[in-house]
Amino acid sequence: MGQGRAESAPVATHQISGSVTAPAAFLRFEAVEKRYGPVVAVGDVSLDIAQGSFTALVGASGSGKSTLLKMVNRLAEPTSGRVLLAGEDVTGLPAPALRRRIGYVFQSIGLFPHMDVARNIGIGPRIAGASLDEARITELLEMVELDGSYSDRMPSELSGGQRQRIGVARALAGDPELLLMDEPFGALDPVTRDALGKRVRGLHQKLGLTSVMVTHDMAEALLLADRVLVMDAGHIVADETPGSLLEGAGGDVAQELVAVPRNQARQLAKLAP
Repeated sequence: MGQGRAESAPVATHQISGSVTAPAAFLRFEAVEKRYGPVVAVGDVSLDIAQGSFTALVGASGSGKSTLLKMVNRLAEPTSGRVLLAGEDVTGLPAPALRRRIGYVFQSIGLFPHMDVARNIGIGPRIAGASLDEARITELLEMVELDGSYSDRMPSELSGGQRQRIGVARALAGDPELLLMDEPFGALDPVTRDALGKRVRGLHQKLGLTSVMVTHDMAEALLLADRVLVMDAGHIVADETPGSLLEGAGGDVAQELVAVPRNQARQLAKLAP
């Protein structure tokens, strides 16, 4: 049976400014740029993400957040600069080996329609030459609050929320060091979206993951993340905690995004009996 990472796993540190100790970067972007011809999708981003953190990348459509995420697992290659995972340049690693270290959840889910749930969950380890026994499949299903009876169902027999839960279980099947999520809950109804978001946040803590989530929904970022990075026109324009954003920090672009859930909350308060 697979072993999750301990919640209390120590975080590596390094010395800065003499005696001050700070977390060493687990995921690092060094002057990363991605161009598509004359179009700059991501421009000169330098960023450190600490091990064990839950970071949200937020921004309008076309801001560059998904492109930045995809350069981590080499679904997109930097035009210049470097992406380092645990100190290793990802472009120097074979893509299949790199992706075995990374769980990836995306909005379109991407379950194979001709495979049952058990085979979909186990596809990554199977490609790597391993296999998951029934007990491990059941364990992964239970992590996303489904039971073992789902293992022989086909994707067409599942609801959208159930398929996305299978997508999360598949991402966790290889005991990844890093969990990347690209609009993972965007296609779900609000109730399912809220429940699955809370479940993923709980798994992040239980398994000791380092998680990076792309979302256009600032409310989702504020509720789930420890740190919120706001992107605009390919650049990070704000790097704040949820609390500091709610207190007005981060600049105009960030506060325009924060205004949406804040205004919704005010309107709901007016409707309350």
